[in-house]
Amino acid sequence: MLNYTDGNTYVCGIIGNPVRHTLSPLIHNTLSDMLDVNLVYVPFEVEESGLKYAVRGAYELGLRGLNVTVPYKSDVLQYLKYVDPLAESIGAVNTLVRDEALKGFRGYNTDMTGLYRAMQEEGIELSGETVVILGAGGVARPTAHLCVNKGAKKVYILNRTLEKAEAIAEELSDDRVVAMDIADYKEVLLREESFFAIQCTSVGLFPDVNSAVIEDAEFYKHVHAALDVVYKPLDTKFLKLARQAGAKTFSGLKMLLYQGIDAYELWNADLGVKISKEMADEVYKSLSLEVVGARNIILEGFMGSGKSTVSELLSDRLSLELMDTDACIEQTEGRSISSIFEEDGEEAFRDMETELLTMIAEDHLRDMVISLGGGMPVREENRKLLKESGKVVYLKASPETIYERVKGDTTRPLLQSEDPLARIKELLDKRSAVYDEAADLIIETDGKTPEEIVSEIINELGL
Repeated sequence: MLNYTDGNTYVCGIIGNPVRHTLSPLIHNTLSDMLDVNLVYVPFEVEESGLKYAVRGAYELGLRGLNVTVPYKSDVLQYLKYVDPLAESIGAVNTLVRDEALKGFRGYNTDMTGLYRAMQEEGIELSGETVVILGAGGVARPTAHLCVNKGAKKVYILNRTLEKAEAIAEELSDDRVVAMDIADYKEVLLREESFFAIQCTSVGLFPDVNSAVIEDAEFYKHVHAALDVVYKPLDTKFLKLARQAGAKTFSGLKMLLYQGIDAYELWNADLGVKISKEMADEVYKSLSLEVVGARNIILEGFMGSGKSTVSELLSDRLSLELMDTDACIEQTEGRSISSIFEEDGEEAFRDMETELLTMIAEDHLRDMVISLGGGMPVREENRKLLKESGKVVYLKASPETIYERVKGDTTRPLLQSEDPLARIKELLDKRSAVYDEAADLIIETDGKTPEEIVSEIINELGL
């Protein structure tokens, strides 16, 4: 994705410390690309001593808006010209909107409006709902405020340090809010038959992926819907336990998505910008791939390993663009692979493969399923480019399986020999080690249908 910039380009960004890991540029720059809005979004890492000057400087430099992340969501309030009532009640903002009349920024909390919008998209209404919030930290507090504000029937705040849960309950000063020690969670099960559980702790965050703050199966029998604010991994143990018990589940990545969408709409209200669910789903797909480290899903393997069929099915299942590198080179050259081999030689073809991979990596092409030619990973340079470009999945098949799939195919120049099976074994012996080295994921394909292989790839990548 490449944002065109000129003298009319709007600029937005995010301030915090640290911010280099942020996924927000992906959200906002993708939306600008979709809507053809001349806006770019960049991160700004700000030291604590410079917060005041960063906010003032952003206004003087003409920035259209800012997101604010840790540790400045509360500290920034004193530098704003106006604070939205919801944000004021929570005592934190995450979105600043330029106001020419006030000669400064207005502050909003789209963390909460985004969370609510994500819930609504999943069919969850807080009004009349019983909610169990696990944790009493930075996310739990505004979540409790939101639940009360939107009319929840009961809100339980369960935390290992009871005093922190009690502090939130006291702040809300509402009979509907109950603070409890998380060790006493079974009391909730005695009182409530069914509830919406929101996991607001860091338990389960990568690399601690095999933990959940409550692991008792009995707890999850009472959960009809579950949200985990952790989104790396996308499918946490908390969500798995809830889903196994029959609950509807969704990741905190939806919260991140919709807080960004709400901010984007605020910044561009004068343009009448509204983000449709279809657009939101497109951005969510990109975020999901980014979180699992799969900017693209790249299929490698020997000829006949099933790359073409599997890549087509996979692109359909995930609604991703499909690229076949051999077909791409043939289209560019205006001739077949066989002709390239015959006229220019194998080395020239390998150069074309490297040139194509370089373009994919350097232009940051994303959201694609890429089916590689069988020999592309052989070059070390190519293997490095593949690692930069996405998740590499090795479709592994035995020589006998490959032979049955490709025998009689006269379009494959490397198999034109008296004993194709022996030639397959010879080439596979040479290439198996480089396939293994290039792969992030290895899928054994013998005896599996293409549909089964696609499902295994999706499950293993956590999509």
